[in-house]
Amino acid sequence: MLPRALIASKWIASTKALRRAAVTALGGAVVSFGILLIVLPGPALIVIPAGLAILGLEFAWARRWQAIIRSRARKACRRVAVRPVSRRFY
Repeated sequence: MLPRALIASKWIASTKALRRAAVTALGGAVVSFGILLIVLPGPALIVIPAGLAILGLEFAWARRWQAIIRSRARKACRRVAVRPVSRRFY
Protein backbone atom coordinates (compact mmCIF):
# COMPACT_ATOMS: atom_id res chain seq x y z
CA MET A 1 0.00 0.00 0.00
CA LEU A 2 1.31 3.48 -0.94
CA PRO A 3 1.50 6.24 1.67
CA ARG A 4 -1.24 8.87 1.45
CA ALA A 5 1.23 11.68 0.80
CA LEU A 6 2.59 9.88 -2.27
CA ILE A 7 -0.91 9.22 -3.59
CA ALA A 8 -1.87 12.86 -3.02
CA SER A 9 1.24 14.20 -4.76
CA LYS A 10 0.63 11.95 -7.79
CA TRP A 11 -3.00 13.06 -7.90
CA ILE A 12 -1.99 16.74 -7.74
CA ALA A 13 0.61 16.26 -10.49
CA SER A 14 -1.89 14.51 -12.74
CA THR A 15 -4.49 17.20 -12.06
CA LYS A 16 -2.03 19.94 -13.01
CA ALA A 17 -1.10 18.11 -16.20
CA LEU A 18 -4.76 17.63 -17.07
CA ARG A 19 -5.51 21.31 -16.42
CA ARG A 20 -2.57 22.40 -18.56
CA ALA A 21 -3.70 20.14 -21.40
CA ALA A 22 -7.27 21.44 -21.16
CA VAL A 23 -6.15 25.08 -21.14
CA THR A 24 -3.85 24.44 -24.10
CA ALA A 25 -6.56 22.71 -26.11
CA LEU A 26 -9.29 25.25 -25.35
CA GLY A 27 -7.07 28.32 -25.76
CA GLY A 28 -5.54 26.99 -28.96
CA ALA A 29 -8.98 26.27 -30.38
CA VAL A 30 -10.24 29.75 -29.52
CA VAL A 31 -7.17 31.47 -31.01
CA SER A 32 -7.40 29.29 -34.13
CA PHE A 33 -11.08 30.16 -34.48
CA GLY A 34 -10.19 33.85 -34.08
CA ILE A 35 -7.57 33.60 -36.81
CA LEU A 36 -10.19 31.99 -39.04
CA LEU A 37 -12.52 34.90 -38.28
CA ILE A 38 -9.98 37.30 -39.77
CA VAL A 39 -10.99 36.12 -43.23
CA LEU A 40 -14.53 35.00 -42.35
CA PRO A 41 -17.15 37.45 -41.10
CA GLY A 42 -16.95 37.62 -37.35
CA PRO A 43 -15.44 39.39 -34.32
CA ALA A 44 -11.80 38.26 -34.69
CA LEU A 45 -10.56 41.25 -32.68
CA ILE A 46 -12.52 39.98 -29.70
CA VAL A 47 -11.98 36.23 -30.07
CA ILE A 48 -8.16 36.25 -30.45
CA PRO A 49 -7.50 38.20 -27.22
CA ALA A 50 -9.99 35.95 -25.44
CA GLY A 51 -8.01 32.90 -26.59
CA LEU A 52 -4.78 34.52 -25.46
CA ALA A 53 -6.37 35.20 -22.07
CA ILE A 54 -7.22 31.51 -21.77
CA LEU A 55 -3.70 30.50 -22.78
CA GLY A 56 -2.32 33.12 -20.40
CA LEU A 57 -3.60 31.06 -17.50
CA GLU A 58 -0.72 28.63 -18.10
CA PHE A 59 1.82 30.26 -20.43
CA ALA A 60 3.93 33.39 -19.90
CA TRP A 61 4.37 33.99 -23.65
CA ALA A 62 0.58 34.30 -24.05
CA ARG A 63 0.46 36.87 -21.22
CA ARG A 64 3.21 38.88 -22.97
CA TRP A 65 1.36 38.78 -26.31
CA GLN A 66 -1.84 39.80 -24.57
CA ALA A 67 -0.08 42.77 -22.95
CA ILE A 68 1.34 43.84 -26.33
CA ILE A 69 -2.08 43.61 -27.98
CA ARG A 70 -3.71 45.50 -25.10
CA SER A 71 -1.18 48.35 -25.29
CA ARG A 72 -1.53 48.63 -29.08
CA ALA A 73 -5.32 48.67 -28.80
CA ARG A 74 -5.19 51.43 -26.18
CA LYS A 75 -2.80 53.42 -28.36
CA ALA A 76 -5.13 53.02 -31.36
CA CYS A 77 -8.12 54.14 -29.29
CA ARG A 78 -6.25 57.22 -28.14
CA ARG A 79 -5.31 58.09 -31.73
CA VAL A 80 -8.91 57.74 -32.90
CA ALA A 81 -10.28 59.78 -30.00
CA VAL A 82 -7.85 62.67 -30.54
CA ARG A 83 -8.38 63.15 -34.27
CA PRO A 84 -10.35 66.24 -35.17
CA VAL A 85 -13.66 65.76 -36.94
CA SER A 86 -13.50 66.66 -40.61
CA ARG A 87 -15.42 69.83 -41.48
CA ARG A 88 -16.51 68.70 -44.93
CA PHE A 89 -19.40 66.76 -43.42
CA TYR A 90 -21.04 69.89 -41.95
